[in-house]
Amino acid sequence: MRDCYQRQNACCQNGEWITLNVGGKIFSTTRSTLTQQDGDSMLSRMFSGGHDCTWNSMVDENGAYLIDRSPLYFEPILNYLRHGNLILDKFVNPEGVLEEAKFFGLTSLIEVLEETIEREEPADDDTPIGRRELVLRLMATSTDKELRCQGMNFAGANLSKLDLRYMNFKYAILRNANLTGANLSYCNFERADLSKASLDSANLLGVKMLCVNLEGATLKGCNFEDPAGSRANMEGALMKNVNLEGSHMAGVNLRVATLKNANLQNCDLRGAVLAGADLENCDLSGCDLQEANLRGANLKGAAFELMVNPLHMAQAVR
Repeated sequence: MRDCYQRQNACCQNGEWITLNVGGKIFSTTRSTLTQQDGDSMLSRMFSGGHDCTWNSMVDENGAYLIDRSPLYFEPILNYLRHGNLILDKFVNPEGVLEEAKFFGLTSLIEVLEETIEREEPADDDTPIGRRELVLRLMATSTDKELRCQGMNFAGANLSKLDLRYMNFKYAILRNANLTGANLSYCNFERADLSKASLDSANLLGVKMLCVNLEGATLKGCNFEDPAGSRANMEGALMKNVNLEGSHMAGVNLRVATLKNANLQNCDLRGAVLAGADLENCDLSGCDLQEANLRGANLKGAAFELMVNPLHMAQAVR
C-alpha cells in the first residue's frame, strides 16, 4: 500500500502532472503528453490507467517513477511527445535516441529517426564524383602527369567542355554523364560504362575504347581523326542505339563492335575497320565508306542511301 501511495504522490492532486526519474534525472510532464501518441507504447500503457496501481513500477523517495534509461536520449523523446517534432542537440547521437524509442515502442518516432540517420550517414566509397571534385584533382595534377581515374564512379556528372586528355577511365562508371564538347583525346575508356552518356562534339583523337559500353549514348559531331595518324580503337564496343551522326571517324577500329540500330548518318568512315561488326538496322545514309573494311559484318536492314562513294562488293565479302 505504501508503494501505491508513493506512486499516487508522483502525480499532483488533479492527477494530470507526473514526475519521472530517468537515470537519475527528474522530468515533469503531463499524463496526456505521455499517452496522446502511440497508444500501444510502453509510456502510454504505463500512464493511461488513472490513479490505480496496476503498473508495477518502483518509485524513488520523492515518489517519482524510476525508469532505468539514459536521460540524455530520453529528453528529445519527451519533447517529441510534447510537440510532435524531433529536435536533437548537436552532441546527441540519433542512434542512441532510436534505441530508446524502440525500447518505449514509439513507432512514429522510430520512423522519423531512421530517416534522419539515413540522411546523416556518410557517403559510401561508391558515391559518384562530381565536376567540382574532378576539377580540383585536375588543378592539383601537373600537366605532364596522367590522371588516373580507373574504376571511379562519375555517373551523371557534368564534365562538359573540360580538357581531360590522356586520362585513364578504364572500368570507370560514366553512365548518364555529360561530356559534351570535352577534349577526351588519347583517353583510355577500356570496358568503361558510358551508357546513355552525352559526348556530342567531343574530341576523341586516338581514344582507347575496347569493349566500352556506349549503349544509348549520343556522340553527334565527334572528331576521332588524329592528323598524327593515331587511330581510335573501339574494338568490341557495345554501341546499340548510339547516335554518331556527322562524326569524323576515318580509320576508326570498330571490329566486332555491336552497332545495332545505331545512327551513323553522314559519318566519315573512310578506311574504318568494321569487320565482323553488327550493323543490323544501322542508318549509314550519306556516309563515306571509301576503303572501309566491312568483311563479315552483319548488314541486315542497314540503310545505305546517298552514299558519298559507291560500296564495292570486295569491301563486304571475305
